[in-house]
Amino acid sequence: MSITLSAVTFDCKDAAALANFYAQLLERPVDPEANEYFASIGRQGGDGPALMFIQVPDKNPGKNVVHLDLSATDWRARIDRAVSLGAEHIGDFDEYGVRWVTLADPEGNLFDLADQH
Repeated sequence: MSITLSAVTFDCKDAAALANFYAQLLERPVDPEANEYFASIGRQGGDGPALMFIQVPDKNPGKNVVHLDLSATDWRARIDRAVSLGAEHIGDFDEYGVRWVTLADPEGNLFDLADQH
């Protein structure tokens, strides 16, 4: 039997607030009963791995070593939308035949958004 990726979990200060950011960014609903301690997207019949958000007293300092790689065909519009939702534009990259931007969510977790062309 193989291992299945069931969720990507974010340590955070406010689980519901960060889940709401990603729900808007990915245009997927937050699962019912989200609160400041625990929230999720896609745990209940979702498509693909779920995202889970868990309040922790202390986050690890520095750059996160795991991050989301997202992609979109309407890349520039999605970058602008992410920033309007509260993301910070960190940098632009064009390497290995791929163009992408690195952004930080409202709690400083990095994620990449690649041009899907």
